[in-house]
Amino acid sequence: MEGFRRLRKTLGIVLVILVALAITGIIRWDIVRKQNGGGRKQLGREWSKLELILEQIQNNYVDPVDVSAFIEKTLPTIMEELDPHSVYLSPDELRTADEELRGNIEGIGIVFNVPSDTATVINVVVGGPSEKMGLQPGDKIIKIDTQIVAGVQMDQDSIVRLLKGPKGTQVDVHVKRYGENDLIHFSIVRDKIPVNSVDVAYMADSLTGYIKLSRFSMTSYAEVLGAIADLMKQGMKQVIFDLRDNSGGYLDQALKITGEFLDENKLVVYTEGEHRERQDFYTKKRGFCYDMPLAVLINEASASSSEIMAGALQDNDRGTIIGRRSYGKGLVQEPIYFSDNSGLRLTVARFYTPLGRSIQKPYMSNSREYAYDLLERYKHGELMQEDSIPKNDSLRFVTQAGKVLYGGGGIIPDVFVPLDTTGVNDLYLRISRQNLPIRFSMDFADRNRVQLSGIDTYDDLEQFFASTQLEEEFLRYLNKQGIHPLPVQWKECGGILLTQIQAYIGRNTRLEDKGFYPYLGRIDNVLIKALEVLGTPLITEPAEPGLVFAPMGNNLDE
Repeated sequence: MEGFRRLRKTLGIVLVILVALAITGIIRWDIVRKQNGGGRKQLGREWSKLELILEQIQNNYVDPVDVSAFIEKTLPTIMEELDPHSVYLSPDELRTADEELRGNIEGIGIVFNVPSDTATVINVVVGGPSEKMGLQPGDKIIKIDTQIVAGVQMDQDSIVRLLKGPKGTQVDVHVKRYGENDLIHFSIVRDKIPVNSVDVAYMADSLTGYIKLSRFSMTSYAEVLGAIADLMKQGMKQVIFDLRDNSGGYLDQALKITGEFLDENKLVVYTEGEHRERQDFYTKKRGFCYDMPLAVLINEASASSSEIMAGALQDNDRGTIIGRRSYGKGLVQEPIYFSDNSGLRLTVARFYTPLGRSIQKPYMSNSREYAYDLLERYKHGELMQEDSIPKNDSLRFVTQAGKVLYGGGGIIPDVFVPLDTTGVNDLYLRISRQNLPIRFSMDFADRNRVQLSGIDTYDDLEQFFASTQLEEEFLRYLNKQGIHPLPVQWKECGGILLTQIQAYIGRNTRLEDKGFYPYLGRIDNVLIKALEVLGTPLITEPAEPGLVFAPMGNNLDE
């Protein structure tokens, strides 16, 4: 009994909450056991049914049971009976989630990719522990501590777990560096690593600033303000704010950022639930960009706080929402923390746009249909055809300016842009499935590391590409992989592949993401549409294929 008492003391709050969730009210049960004569014998006092079951398992089960482990396995199943976003998080899961949202993690400070079977460093965080020790872009990670991680098909998440760890702890990293015969060993002391939520901010043209926000972390508002100030110094007169693939984060950060694009005293969002009265959230001041021409980019992976921002701007007749219908995650999760450092994310209310549109898409508990909603959208053609987006006339809303909007889940954009399939032929798919553009880019960057390390402006990068034979080298590389494009195939997809390669190589310079996103922007149909809407069509075109061609079956030599 003493062991169970200790367990109850540690997890008591967990049990109380879970019983309330799993049962309508707390049902009281008498512990009884059937006697031989058919009657019932009272065995204990009244407990909640869940507590009763745990005690019986602890004291009477035929084999030893780790009740703590049993609970850890059971809690996620209980939460699944609620909505799809109420979750139980183990101590490790909660720590990881909180680290990302706080805007810092503890580790060695590198960005890496696994293009084939070996993790390759793309960039090192300036001022981070890896940079201080001399780790460089292009280094291939062979061993972490005593574990071989190259050539063993280890996935990226597993490598991350080996590299991450508490501040002050040490990890031994062995790398293979281009031009060096022997492995290079680094003993790196882990430290706090800042994680930026603004992936990139740059001038898309002489008038248009572009800001891409990956999540709403604790530092997002400060990061966005800094990006706006920097772009204004560069002459920004209009802005594209990219929320594609942004899954959300802190509500307060979303409110503050949205407020920078609205006038004062504007309703941004309100929440309401069975046990939560309506709560309205208004802007407190006039934003820096309240009257600046604005385009906001969303897609099917934009969720939660991203949808709050897009919906608020749309309902207030601010800017133009461009892309595809957002995810439809409009449930408010309240964090609940337990003494063992685990916790719940419990849904307590729904988000509504200023006009009263529920952001949350329909769900039946944690159903398969909900989980596979995006796949169903693809099958039904919603990602390709605007008229496939469901619109319910009973959920029709009209803005003050007369714009017609629809509820029912997710934010429907003002301007629809389909999923881009330009150039996606059999050749493109074959090359992409094998990660050949990334693998080639890594190899190319290794061979040109000295030149790339000296590039710190976009013009320098453009001049560098002009001096290379990138297309010829990539075609030779494809030939060595046994791929011999037909002229018609290469004409369709070659320019897209070459532009992607330029982006990957650009990320291997001091420009980092400022060398990556501007090139991807050349083949980004949503960004191109946003520039058209704002009145400044993209001038820079994707790379042109066809300068040299390797016929099918002809192996080109170095």
